[in-house]
Amino acid sequence: MAIDQGSLIHQLEENLERVVLGKPDVVRLCIVALLAGEHLLLEDVPGVGKTLIAKALARSVSGTFRRIQFTPDLLPADITGSSYYNAKGSDFVFSRGPVFANIVLADEINRTTPRTQSALLEAMSERQVSVDGTTHLLERPFMVVATQNPLEFEGTYPLPESQLDRFLMRISVGYPDRGQELRVLVNHRAGEPVDRLDAVLTGKQVEELQDEVRRVRVDDSINEYLLDVVQATRTSEDLQVGVSIRGALSYYRACQALAMAEGRDYVVPDDVKRLAVPVLSHRVLTKGYLHGSQREALEALIGRLVEEVPVPS
Repeated sequence: MAIDQGSLIHQLEENLERVVLGKPDVVRLCIVALLAGEHLLLEDVPGVGKTLIAKALARSVSGTFRRIQFTPDLLPADITGSSYYNAKGSDFVFSRGPVFANIVLADEINRTTPRTQSALLEAMSERQVSVDGTTHLLERPFMVVATQNPLEFEGTYPLPESQLDRFLMRISVGYPDRGQELRVLVNHRAGEPVDRLDAVLTGKQVEELQDEVRRVRVDDSINEYLLDVVQATRTSEDLQVGVSIRGALSYYRACQALAMAEGRDYVVPDDVKRLAVPVLSHRVLTKGYLHGSQREALEALIGRLVEEVPVPS
């Protein structure tokens, strides 16, 4: 039986916008990441609603949700789990860590060391966890929503490039305008609005939507255009490392997911342009110093590169 894609996505969007006020673009990108079956990195200053967005997304989908608060003393086993000796059975038993959930919130992921950050790497890329020589599969759907403070903040550790490449998008939330901030004050008068959200999608429906995303049509000219944008990052004089093949595949899948989120069964050039900055800017390395914050400078650079690539007619 075919699922009503448009209706399900609309319900999800409405649910998120009940608590994520005045940020329709952020909500849409979160939905794109979920539909693509990949992971999301929210980077911004403290207190602008990063954790709220992750909670709202988790509450909108029925399934298991776990929050991991990353701190400097967090260990890899605190994420993946560990084995302990069971005296009754005279054997070792694996105790699952919080990564065994459908949606995992990695809160302030850059507050812990790269060694502990990398404990998520296998789970994010392979949907499995290996502990003591045994591989444990994760259930679908599986999504990591990580939040981090800008690297300019004290007490932060940059994410390894290999792990950054596993996030489909890096997006910032930003401050709401005056009217929306007033609504935030009113909405929080009776408590936390996210706690009153009900699930509008089942895990099975999310899986079906993710499978449908792969059927969204991408014309050959769009494929060429997407690869032209990727190639521009590899040949740019300002960049030391361009977008990887994995990054190109994620870019492709994100464009399919955005098309579905907007009610189309085909990708258009605007999808490629719109997603270039959030999907590609964290996958490249600059050669030298860029004015302003590193993130903003890279996003501006990717934006310029996209504008220079001819759009297919």
